Amino acid sequence: MIYELLYPLRHSASWLGWLNVLRYVPFRVIASTMTSMVLCFVLSPWFIRELQRKQIGQVVREDGMIPDGHLKKHGTPTMGGALLLLAVLGSTVLWCDLRNVFVLGASAITAGYGVIGYFDDYLKIRRRTSKGLAARYKLLGQFVIATVVLTWIFTSKEHLPPDWWDIRDRLAIPFVAFNKHPVRLPMALMIAFAVLTVVAMSNAVNFTDGLDGLAIGPVIFNSGTYLIWAYLSGATFGIVNVAQRFVVARYLDIPFIANSGELAVFCGAMVGAGIGFLWYNTYPAQVFMGDVGALALGGGLGACAVFTKNELLSVILGGIFFLEGLSVVTQVLSFKLTGKRLFLMAPIHHHYEKKGWPEPKIIVRFWIVSILLALVSLASLKLR
Repeated sequence: MIYELLYPLRHSASWLGWLNVLRYVPFRVIASTMTSMVLCFVLSPWFIRELQRKQIGQVVREDGMIPDGHLKKHGTPTMGGALLLLAVLGSTVLWCDLRNVFVLGASAITAGYGVIGYFDDYLKIRRRTSKGLAARYKLLGQFVIATVVLTWIFTSKEHLPPDWWDIRDRLAIPFVAFNKHPVRLPMALMIAFAVLTVVAMSNAVNFTDGLDGLAIGPVIFNSGTYLIWAYLSGATFGIVNVAQRFVVARYLDIPFIANSGELAVFCGAMVGAGIGFLWYNTYPAQVFMGDVGALALGGGLGACAVFTKNELLSVILGGIFFLEGLSVVTQVLSFKLTGKRLFLMAPIHHHYEKKGWPEPKIIVRFWIVSILLALVSLASLKLR
């Protein structure tokens, strides 16, 4: 909104020339990050008090399965992800070019998944049980939203930059030169794979959100990495003649996607909101994000992976999320097929709790691994 309203005024008067700074993506990335961070910092105390007043608290299972340390978390305010969502989308509206299809797509998925998460949290609180919206309905909603948005992104040629149209059916292989080794998929298969990436990432982040600050840390590191990638994918430097500009993506041999820099502004909003929320979500947490935050942020990360052509790299970058999701799937399959459990409890962070690891140690070590994976992912920019 700020970009849309103020940038056109830069030539209306000489003293408004400073508004030209709004054309630069790095400036708006910084502004978006700071805006969402400040929103979370300033509004969180009031929001937590409102959650407490309305008795919107965490419901903990008491069936003997959950680690004993979690019983003391019963009643801690939850659904803090609603404020996260407000900060991310609000900052995006303020600082992004809202005509950008990638920003619109990522925002639509984030908001839609947030609605699904809200209904899940609402049912848990209303029923006073840890069981909310049935898994099949959550998955159905996620698949429908992702399919509608991504089908539009992949097929609406008039709204898309030519560079994206030419590579939209190509799959980028991590650590392999994008232009020298093209891998193309049938469009229907590419869309299906993209939808699966978004849905899987959303649920994996939700599985990870089981300890204080455990999920939001990797979300920040993943968002920051996609921020860098989105900016480099669309960055060009040099003289005004587009044909003679230096294209960073071609130098690095990664997908060149014009206008993808706007997605960096969206990623900056996620980074800032995550940092602001972590202030109150760190151990011992004053508020939990709930499904309204976890599903939404995971969906946003999945959209960033698809729009920057990093569907496969997201397995490395989001390795913590992938491990958490895989531990749940393998635990369920193992128990159904053999009657035995591979882990003491799934997701895997509960396995380490059962082994006696203190909660802060699990959280920080998972963060360290997530930082390492982010660095490995960024190294793939040059190691190819």
